[in-house]
Amino acid sequence: MSALAQKHNAINLSQGFPDFKVNETLIKEVTKAMNSNFNQYAPMAGFMPLREQIAQKIEKMYAVTSDPNTEITVLSGASEGIFAAIAATVRENDEVIIFEPAYDLYVPAIELQGGIVRHISLSAPSFRPDFEQLKRLISPKTRLIIFNTPHNPTGTTWTREDLQTLDSLLGGSQILIISDEVYEHLIFDNQKHQSVLSYPNLKKRSFAVFSFGKTFHATGWKVGYVVAPKKLTAELRKIHQYITFSTVTPIQVALAEFLKNEDNYIHLADFYQEKRDYLCKLLAQTNFSFTPTQGTYFQLVDYSKISDQKDTDFAIWLTEKIGVASIPISPFYQNSANNSSKILRLCFAKNNETLEQAVEKLSKL
Repeated sequence: MSALAQKHNAINLSQGFPDFKVNETLIKEVTKAMNSNFNQYAPMAGFMPLREQIAQKIEKMYAVTSDPNTEITVLSGASEGIFAAIAATVRENDEVIIFEPAYDLYVPAIELQGGIVRHISLSAPSFRPDFEQLKRLISPKTRLIIFNTPHNPTGTTWTREDLQTLDSLLGGSQILIISDEVYEHLIFDNQKHQSVLSYPNLKKRSFAVFSFGKTFHATGWKVGYVVAPKKLTAELRKIHQYITFSTVTPIQVALAEFLKNEDNYIHLADFYQEKRDYLCKLLAQTNFSFTPTQGTYFQLVDYSKISDQKDTDFAIWLTEKIGVASIPISPFYQNSANNSSKILRLCFAKNNETLEQAVEKLSKL
């Protein structure tokens, strides 16, 4: 959709990247690190001062301790972290349960390891997890469960009750978890992000995956990290070592300095909630229906009052004829026939002028 947007000179609200600048202080820290000759390989597991700052950040946010030496690994983006966790744990004929619509990396990574995907469909408009269905899907072959909160593409969030229910369901089993928490700071309306790290029994079986790119508006830097128990971390690092070995050094050095000031991330939800609220205020003037998103920087909109086209066709038409690029929801399902909703995803990590120009075009529909 981004390529189509470029071809037709459309306003791009499709791919999830900001169009505003990275914090100038962070940019200066990267430049400083480069000029200070931090340009060679970082340690495989990550620059230790950065891992120490991550541990402090986790303790501030979730009141749990993590050993920076044996439980925290810096990787080349959250995507590498997810792939490495899957590759480290899934073997042929292992079953992996995912909730869909799902981020498009999960299924190919599972299938590359010979795993079998079992999926639970989240239904519009609430997109809430169905734990009864999860209970039915769990079998002796279940190796791993993957979930994402706040959730891409729907923007929904898991609650304390959800995590407690999951904890109860998995009691006594050897099932592992990948908790995709890349939007941990992008959660709205005074909600608190529910991390697996806050639940001792879940933490013991989980890879928790995070993204500096999402947090600091620098998706092109591709730096993330995974927090996992010592034994799981050891297996994760065996994969990481032979994918990238280590992650870009000067950015790690810069992030270690930047994280020392918690104001650089602690108020991020306020910033993005203003963006969400502004977009929703604009969208209220259109024929799209929506419920304000709970998290991420994505807003779902229902176009059923505008068109009967399937979402992929409507998204292409919207880009080519109206000049606004979005993302259809059906490709996030393993079987798009399971999804007949007329819903598109809009990214609001944009300057207000970009949002205004886009909605001006959408208001003509």
